[in-house]
Amino acid sequence: MENGHGKKRTVSGTDIEEVKKLNSESGLTYNQVKQLLGGQYSRKK
Repeated sequence: MENGHGKKRTVSGTDIEEVKKLNSESGLTYNQVKQLLGGQYSRKK
């Protein structure tokens, strides 16, 4: 959905592009951390 300013927003008004930008700057995801820790654990055995 687009508003009059050309920004994509959800029905609740969330700016989709802003969320994507913030997510990309936030660091590792939960699954990336799990994979990293799992790899370190398996190498110690």
